[in-house]
Amino acid sequence: MSTAVTTPVGRMTALARAELTLLGRSKGTLFAALFVPLVLPVSVREAAKGMDLAEAGLTLGTVILPASIGFSLLYAVYTTLVAVYTARREELVLKRLRTGELKDTEILAGAALPAVATGLAQCLVLTVGCTVLLDVGAPRAPHLAVLGLLLGLVLCASLAAVTAALTRTVESAQVTTLPVTLLSMIFSGMFIPLEMLPDRMASVCELLPLTPVITLLRGGWTGELSAYEVIGPVLTGLAWAVLGVLAVRRWFRWEPRH
Repeated sequence: MSTAVTTPVGRMTALARAELTLLGRSKGTLFAALFVPLVLPVSVREAAKGMDLAEAGLTLGTVILPASIGFSLLYAVYTTLVAVYTARREELVLKRLRTGELKDTEILAGAALPAVATGLAQCLVLTVGCTVLLDVGAPRAPHLAVLGLLLGLVLCASLAAVTAALTRTVESAQVTTLPVTLLSMIFSGMFIPLEMLPDRMASVCELLPLTPVITLLRGGWTGELSAYEVIGPVLTGLAWAVLGVLAVRRWFRWEPRH
């Protein structure tokens, strides 16, 4: 008898389809992933109206658009995946998957695909919406916008796996995700652009995981980042991505926490 030959792409696609079905049954997770990022930009708009954006060379659109994409990455990808990884671990799904053909990286990537695809689609919808409603225009440096988005997807997925290792239950994921979510929203340039902060504080905020993403996204639309100014955010983002991968390999749990 001949055995069917499977490929990594085929195995991850099959796992992603199954995960998409399970994600659709989790109403709370689905609501947070789809609707919360659409509401938060309204808060940014109200906050931005009280800032002197012109002095910093910004507009309402170049503040709200990167923030909207950042919210989508945080909620549609990061918080969703923390709940997914934790739930599948506690249900022994991850443990059973490791006994088959799937490799560890394929399991994590396959489980992440629906959330990543949702986040990517939502980012595109928000970009079109902000472009039309806020008259932002096309990005002046589209390569920076694309780089920022891809970097954000990778960072949020790796951060989710690391956070899931520290999360005991799906319910406690609402607490364990707060540090990354709140720090990113407040200090990564989403609610308050770094250009509006004191230089010393801005320098510290530049080292946060999501700051390079927002910086590259905003620079993609303003076109005001020089090649030299791009190096810092890219290196910081890559450093966090590498640290995230190493942390996942070292601390990710495949069996229920006791």
